Amino acid sequence: MIHVSSKAIAKIKEISEQEGIGHCCVRVRVIGGGCAGFSYDMLYDDKISEMDEISVIEDIKIVIDPLSLQYLDEVEIDWQETPVGAGFKFINPNVTGSCGCGSSFSV
Repeated sequence: MIHVSSKAIAKIKEISEQEGIGHCCVRVRVIGGGCAGFSYDMLYDDKISEMDEISVIEDIKIVIDPLSLQYLDEVEIDWQETPVGAGFKFINPNVTGSCGCGSSFSV
């Protein structure tokens, strides 16, 4: 199961409204790449496969493909704002290593 903080939920809704996307269906996935092996990816996507796992959190559909699901178990997505920038932060208890800049991980 994936967890999404209330700040992240609010930001997902805000971005959807600002960009005129018209829906709050967000695909969360793990893709190959980065110096540690994997990276997180998050995008608005209204195309849902029957194999996708769907969680509904405060009217937002979180969609995860079967391959990514194994790497996203118990992940929390948060929205963080700091003096140097803002963005979605993935807190993954399954990570065994990450790169120096924090943009990729290994399990």
